[in-house]
Amino acid sequence: MSRIGKKAVEIPSGVNVTVEGQTVTVKGPKGQLAWTIADEIEVKLENSELTLSPRDESKRAKSMWGLSRTLLANMVHGVTAGFEETLELVGVGYRAAMKGTALSIQLGFSHDVNVEAPAGVTFAVPKQTEIKIAGADKQAVGEIAAKIRRIRPPEPYKGKGVRYAGEKVRRKEGKKK
Repeated sequence: MSRIGKKAVEIPSGVNVTVEGQTVTVKGPKGQLAWTIADEIEVKLENSELTLSPRDESKRAKSMWGLSRTLLANMVHGVTAGFEETLELVGVGYRAAMKGTALSIQLGFSHDVNVEAPAGVTFAVPKQTEIKIAGADKQAVGEIAAKIRRIRPPEPYKGKGVRYAGEKVRRKEGKKK
C-alpha cells in the first residue's frame, strides 16, 4: 500500500483545480499546469481536496498511485509558491549576465554560452557568479538547471565549474613531486 498515495492533496484558496476524465488542470497565481494521470488511477475532487485511489491491485497501479499524488502536490505547490534552483559559478573569469530573457554565461570557452529560458521558467542573476532559476513547473526548473550545470560541471582538482548552491564537490589530491 502506498503511504504517500493515501494522503489527500489539499487545495489552498486562490487555486482552481478541474478534473476532466484523467486530465487534471491546476490554475493559480503563478500560472497554469496540466497533467494526464495514468488510467490505473482514479481521481476525485471533493471539498477542496484531491484524493487518488488505484482502480485495481496491479503492480503498475500501485506504482503510479504515489507518483501521481506527488506530481499533483507539486503542481499545487508550483502554482502557489513556485520552485527555485540556485546555481553558483566557481572559477576565475566565470560569470553570468542577462541578455533580454536569455542567459549569457562565460565559462572559459572561446565564446559565451547563451541559454534561452523555456516557457514558464525565468532566470535572474543577482550576482555575476550566481544564477537563480524559477518557475511553477518543478520538472522544467530542475531540467534547465541540470542542462546549465552540464555545460561545465565542477572538476575534482580545483572545483571550478557550475554547481548547485550548497553542493559539496569531492576534491582529489593533485600530482606530487
